[in-house]
Amino acid sequence: KIFQAVVSCVGRDGTIYIIPKSFEIALNKLMTEIQSDFKCLGLLEPYCWKKGEACVVRGSDTMWYRGKVVELGVSTLQVQYIDHGCIERIPQCHLYPTTLYTGIPPFCIPCQLYKTVPIGNFWQQDAVDCLQELLTNEEVEIHVQELPDNPWGKLSINLYFGGMSLSSFMAYHKYCVAEDCQDVPELELLEGDVPVPPSYLLPPLPIPGDTFPVRVTHLVSPKEVYICLDPSKNLMKQSATEGEASCDSELESLDEALKWCNKSVESLPLLTHFQTEMPCLVEYQDGLWYRAKLLAVEEFDPVQILVQFVDYGSFSVVPTSRLRHIPYHLLKYPVQAVRALLAGFKPALYDKNVKRIPYSPEWSVEALWAMMECVEGKQLSASMLALSPDVTISLYEDDQNLVHMKLIEMGLADLDE
Repeated sequence: KIFQAVVSCVGRDGTIYIIPKSFEIALNKLMTEIQSDFKCLGLLEPYCWKKGEACVVRGSDTMWYRGKVVELGVSTLQVQYIDHGCIERIPQCHLYPTTLYTGIPPFCIPCQLYKTVPIGNFWQQDAVDCLQELLTNEEVEIHVQELPDNPWGKLSINLYFGGMSLSSFMAYHKYCVAEDCQDVPELELLEGDVPVPPSYLLPPLPIPGDTFPVRVTHLVSPKEVYICLDPSKNLMKQSATEGEASCDSELESLDEALKWCNKSVESLPLLTHFQTEMPCLVEYQDGLWYRAKLLAVEEFDPVQILVQFVDYGSFSVVPTSRLRHIPYHLLKYPVQAVRALLAGFKPALYDKNVKRIPYSPEWSVEALWAMMECVEGKQLSASMLALSPDVTISLYEDDQNLVHMKLIEMGLADLDE
């Protein structure tokens, strides 16, 4: 049995509590019912609580939840939220005994990793911290391996996040030993001493003559840009092909895989060996890590490296502290940004603007700004003219007007027949 679920909680003993996605509507309906049934405060007069007794709990968000008393105390009781799994110490005034909802089974399922033995035979605190940080409130894929001996026991599962096996991940980081672990090689990192470092895959490109939706993700000059093919919007009057559907899910999978990578980035070693075109992860200004490749060493004291973000096309010079090894599984997704030359125009012969682009002096900075205004953040369409020696396209606005016509009107470019 394979299904999608949300991890509601990871217990102190490493138990993973999941809520199957198929249960969400019924759980929301029950929660609405509880809120309308209980508009009072908790039980204010003394009450003799019993271990295992059913109750409703007023949470820190002021919502009422189904609960069960698991431990008695003087002023507080240990209560488990039975639909989420977590256990908290709750003052008695935030509880109310009730048997109203005992006929409905708990919505969360306690799970353990199949054939996975924690180091020392129980999950150490740092391993539990790692599981909580990685999984809480995240959507995951569950593969059921073994049912428990009794109905209240733990389900034995393989859990996958961002396409990666949790057992493999925890075993790789020495938190546990996983038997029958098939995909540990996926987690191996690109070490500096590999003779030929693997490279990124290129996406499949439309054939010359095709028109397709694009976004411009980076401009080098008015004529040289990086485009992202947008499979979610099909401008042609035809049904979406399987290829487009797989591109779309591939992009979602890449986003998902990167999100998980960002959660565990501290466990990835810093880059110490540098090779041109070598894939890596680079920290951007927003504090998140993205796929990139090394281009050149720009400075030596301190060392500064020129990198290119392969899913956007943009470049950056970064210190080595912002470079980390990339896990192999992130290389299976094709790069999202493709370099393309725009056809139909050339630099204006009589451009009076003195300020030029330093690395492309045939163009004025004014022309670059004008082109940026034409394309930035806009959904455009492109017509493929050639795939070699360079990908060459004509770029159109929504109204099917050529994007570069604005530069011609402004005297910043000339038509190039």
